Amino acid sequence: MSKASIALNRFGYGLKREQSVPDDPARYVLAQMDAFDPIPSAIAGRSDNAAKPGEILQMLRRLRQQRQMQASEGDADLAAMTEGMRGSDPLNGLPPEVRQSYMAAGQTLRRDVALRTHIAIASDTPMMERMVHFWSNHFSVSAQKPGTHYQVADHEFQAIRPFVLGRFADMLKAAVLHPAMLLYLDQFQSVGPNSRFMQMRARRRQGDQGGGPRGLNENLAREILELHTLGVDGGYTQSDVTEFARALTGWSIQGLGRFERFTQGQANGAAFVEVAHEPGNRTIMGRSYRDSGARQALDVLDDLASHPATARFVATKLARHFGGDNPPASLINRLEADFLKTGGDLASLTRTLIEGPEVWAAEPVKFKQPFEWLVSVLRLTGIEDLDARRIASALNEIGQLPWRAPSPAGYDDLAGSWAGPDALFRRVELAERIARNAPADDVMGRAQSAFPGMLSDNTRTWLSRAESGTQALGLLLVSPEMMRR
Repeated sequence: MSKASIALNRFGYGLKREQSVPDDPARYVLAQMDAFDPIPSAIAGRSDNAAKPGEILQMLRRLRQQRQMQASEGDADLAAMTEGMRGSDPLNGLPPEVRQSYMAAGQTLRRDVALRTHIAIASDTPMMERMVHFWSNHFSVSAQKPGTHYQVADHEFQAIRPFVLGRFADMLKAAVLHPAMLLYLDQFQSVGPNSRFMQMRARRRQGDQGGGPRGLNENLAREILELHTLGVDGGYTQSDVTEFARALTGWSIQGLGRFERFTQGQANGAAFVEVAHEPGNRTIMGRSYRDSGARQALDVLDDLASHPATARFVATKLARHFGGDNPPASLINRLEADFLKTGGDLASLTRTLIEGPEVWAAEPVKFKQPFEWLVSVLRLTGIEDLDARRIASALNEIGQLPWRAPSPAGYDDLAGSWAGPDALFRRVELAERIARNAPADDVMGRAQSAFPGMLSDNTRTWLSRAESGTQALGLLLVSPEMMRR
């Protein structure tokens, strides 16, 4: 790979149709940091969905209460309602207002997936869009639970994009305390076992609470430590997880309708519910944190953001994304040192990455994930008007819908997860359909521009032997040059 090709394809999402090849590759990439618009007009004009999750959860709560009443009355229709999320139609048996809400949520998610994709296709700062997607996957949320369909895009647009050149500590707090994360990892349900909420609940139920720490949920605390900061080998213990979970209690979402007078609402739709917070001082990773309500969890997050294990973990992931599945130790060490020196200044970290000689290695070092492959295909072909349903269908077909990763770890960043025969076959099929609907003039010239200095003799031969421009374009879209970066 030439440096120009690396700048276009390893750092970005490929050459846009009619775009010229950069004369100074490194400067081209660095300049994108200054030109990046974190809130483009397409995002700024989106509807405010902050209230939607609370509305949905309130509706589901009413439905659950209705079912409980019907069960106690021996309602014959109860079985049909409780089976409503099963069978070939996942909405079968649900009341009309619930069905309508779920359908609207699905439409919102498809529109947001298309919006994210179109921004990447049209972007003049594709390196920065790649950084957004890298950090979004690091703080992965998935539209798998009620309310999350409305919030997963907001999470990327509000908690990732504005901080991508800011400080890691600020992104960390924005990302893990965003409603999407609080919903996805069930933090909105976590209640301190000795909180005022549980005390009031116990009095109402006359002590019918059992003996254990009822209501505490450790999901968010565990994932922050394992996936977002220290890493699985970061030196924390189960006691640290539990204590951190207690510090996080009270962080929830707005609109749940309980104890509103005790709620401190946040601009993004999150909330701190004072009465649900577990009282007391905490000791986490050897550090003490006073009982300061909402501030307690924020103080823990600040310390985790600057921990040496976090620096190593983040440096390794970033080096892997740009330097190969087994990145050079020298690159990891350089990024780690920058993170520690600057206190997690992501602009400095990004600049250090771009200036590292390891990421300019001539051999392709990464196999493209499905999303980045499709974006690069659409940039090359000049197709910018696909509707939301077709984009979502294409991404689902090749196996990587945004905000639908199978676990909180996000989508894998290793070739072995994406380069299987079946996955490649699906890309070939999609490439053929795209080629039939795209301009197919001067494919050889476009190939030479898109992959300057790296178009192999083998690819040239296949393109020259194609029976038509359409067939040549289809071959180019699944060539080794297009599949790797």
